[in-house]
Parts: sequence; structure tokens; C-alpha cells
Amino acid sequence: MPNFDESIAEAARAVRAGDAVVYPTETVYGLGADATDADAVERIFELKGRAREKPLSVGVPDVATAREYTRPTAFEAEFMEAFLPGPVTVVVARGPDLPDVVTAGGDRVGVRIPDYDVTLEFYRRADRPVTATSANRSGDPSVTNPAQLDAGLRSAVGAVLDAGDTPGGTESTVVDPGRNVIHRRGALADDVETWLTDRADAPPTVDD
Repeated sequence: MPNFDESIAEAARAVRAGDAVVYPTETVYGLGADATDADAVERIFELKGRAREKPLSVGVPDVATAREYTRPTAFEAEFMEAFLPGPVTVVVARGPDLPDVVTAGGDRVGVRIPDYDVTLEFYRRADRPVTATSANRSGDPSVTNPAQLDAGLRSAVGAVLDAGDTPGGTESTVVDPGRNVIHRRGALADDVETWLTDRADAPPTVDD
């Protein structure tokens, strides 16, 4: 894609300016905003038509950055090191810099570190955690190519970081390793179950 580096820079600038952006991951396209800015996060809920009681995950470029904004236990940090970067959302205790709107007032937050260089570079340049929720209206299918974006959503965001088709197309597995719970089975779900069963001495509870 011509000027792809500038496209990443433009998306990062939009996030820092408080705008929403659409960006690719190794699974599906995400809808991102500055996760430390309550007003920007509210905009994500509005764009998706998402219920406020449903928390959002946040994306960061590496585990070290995740630990700046969250408070994982040693066991949870071990899990993060084992599966991130990768198509897994890891639920851990939130830190004080994430506003209540991100977590629906809860004390835990999902963390995403996609195994996709474009996304990681975007997160690095944004220089703050970015909301990591799928770039679709609530109830609609996930987007694996920007051509599938809802027209109203596309026109409302500050930038669309277009990398063509996403490599995976399957949503991430959402897991709370500290509580030994899988909230959503997705990519690598079997590997996550095996890891938790081996190290937690019991198979995880699966919500879905």
C-alpha cells in the first residue's frame, strides 16, 4: 500500500487528538480510541451502539506496556508472556489510568497485544493504550476488510488504517487466567485450555 507508513502515523495522530480510528489486527479490524480518555471511549460506545455495561478491551504494543496500565499477578503475567503477542485477550486487574467507562466500572480489563506488526507499530506511535473492540455495529458481523465497514461508521472515524484482508478472521479468545475462566472461545482456544489445565491443576470454566 503506498505511503503505508504515513497511514499508520495518521491513525496514531487521530487517536492522540481524541478521534476514533479503524485499524487491522491479526484477527479482525478494530475500533480504536485513546483508552485513557473517557470522552474518546464514550465515542466508541456511541459508534458501535454498544451497551455501556459491556466493557471494552485495550490494546498495547507489548507486555511491559500492559503492566504500566494493569496489575497482573505473577501467574497472569506468566500467561501473558506465553500467549502475547497473539490472538488472545487477557483479563487482569486494571490500573488507575483507565477510566471507569472502559471497564463498565469493574476492576478488571481485557488486554490485547496482536501478533501483527502493523497493529503494534500503530500502538507504539499512538503512545497510549487504545480500545480494542471489533469495528462493527453491535450485533453485526466482524469486519475482516475495510470494504465491509458500515458506511456511517466509516464516515464518523478520524482515520481508517487499511491493510486489506486480515490474516486470521477469527476473533480472539478472551480469558481470565487468574480466575481460570475462558469468557469467549476463539483463536488458540484449545491451546489456552491446555495451558490453564496444566498450570491451574483444573480445566478452565468456559462461559460460552
